[in-house]
Amino acid sequence: MNVTRLPVRLAADTTRVIARPFVPGGPARLRAIIERVRALPDAEVSSMVVALVADYQHRHKDIRGIFRQSYTTVSAMASEHREPNEDRRLLLGAYFTNEYSLESVALFNPSMVLHPDQSGVAPGAVRFVMSLRACGEGHISSIEFRTGTVDAEHRVLVDPPTRFALTARPVDDALYDKESYVRKLVEMKAYRPIADPILARLAPRFTTGDLRYAIEKCRPVEEVTQWKELVDNMLWLAHSNYELEFSPDAALSERVIFPVSENESRGIEDARFVRFTYPDGRATYYATYTAYNGFRVLPQLIETSDFRHFKMNTLNGDYVQNKGMALFPRKVGGQFAMASRLDGENIYLLKSDNIHFWNDCELVYGPKYPWEIVQVGNCGSPIETEEGWILLTHGVGPMRQYWMGALLLDLEDPSRVIGDLREPMLRPNPAERDGYVPNVVYSCGALRHGEQLVVPYAVSDSHTSIATVSVADLLAELRSRGRETTARA
Repeated sequence: MNVTRLPVRLAADTTRVIARPFVPGGPARLRAIIERVRALPDAEVSSMVVALVADYQHRHKDIRGIFRQSYTTVSAMASEHREPNEDRRLLLGAYFTNEYSLESVALFNPSMVLHPDQSGVAPGAVRFVMSLRACGEGHISSIEFRTGTVDAEHRVLVDPPTRFALTARPVDDALYDKESYVRKLVEMKAYRPIADPILARLAPRFTTGDLRYAIEKCRPVEEVTQWKELVDNMLWLAHSNYELEFSPDAALSERVIFPVSENESRGIEDARFVRFTYPDGRATYYATYTAYNGFRVLPQLIETSDFRHFKMNTLNGDYVQNKGMALFPRKVGGQFAMASRLDGENIYLLKSDNIHFWNDCELVYGPKYPWEIVQVGNCGSPIETEEGWILLTHGVGPMRQYWMGALLLDLEDPSRVIGDLREPMLRPNPAERDGYVPNVVYSCGALRHGEQLVVPYAVSDSHTSIATVSVADLLAELRSRGRETTARA
């Protein structure tokens, strides 16, 4: 096979920063800082605000708005009354804000899908959205985006991002599905009969505010440990399912999905985006990702139609385990299907009637060749061809090398492997071996453009490159391996 590396390199940029609330202590310390700022003369406060705005307005789209939001957040935590002076509020907000460099460590593990807007694209070309895992201070990961085009000659042009990076606050009135919520509560082994009065007060669709109100109405006069554990779990589950909405005037490359819930506190890792087409022709973008809180991983699901409004939900079921889950781009046999590495070393096929619950699995493929003896997993959602599903894979071999391969799965029964690769499709060349994690090539999803696969891939967990491979060449190699396997049988 002829795998062509393109002259594209997306490297980490330490100047891409977001502003985050800075909380240096508990309420007592926050109040002490507030009192010190209150003691400053008005003239000095105004002078400092002018200087701060001038210094940071070129680094953030709305620095005054950021200061105001930080002030509101921290003053509520400190139970302080609202400052009457606008400049003093802005200065307090500045003391309770810090910058975070999103990509100071790496920009890697990409996935690529068709952009929802294909208007104005040249004949034979397509516009794409690429998601990337950005890693910064403390090894906290977030999701960034880039846009670009693949032209008729399969050349890839990535649009340069703007200077700014923006996060979004969770939507306050996001609705939860009561049936799914209760099922997950039971699955977590968090359900107790004392939850019934709370649940009875909730409508089939409810908000976090509704849940808090129901809890308060049912709160016993004397709280017991069992009640506190129940409430903590119910609120934790609600906070793990949330919605984000970015401003319409924010460019896609400015939008950053940064950890919000407790189960994501140490990072959002390895989003595998796919453009999913329903039987009626409706298209929705889904992505599985790994939420990490420093102790455990939790598979989650993103849903969006426009890359501006995002729904973040827990994935549920007996087989929602470990990392590396990738949704098929359509239903197979009337069911949702997903490739998974639920035991950490083999590829499984999960099937479900409900995209949020997964309780049916089947082993598909395990370590077979020397370059994948340690473990195998997927490298993104399967690519549909007339001859079967191409599932890009990764294998881990000696010296913990990560190489990329592929499987060919039967179109109607994707649990059946009809072809594999004896040798890796892509392995690190000498220029790609060094980085944060050496000897790694890895992808979270490729895009088919005509008869070429466009494969964005991470280089040693440091930066991102792009390669192309002929679909016909890859299928020929996979078919030949399938014939060899059949002949031996």
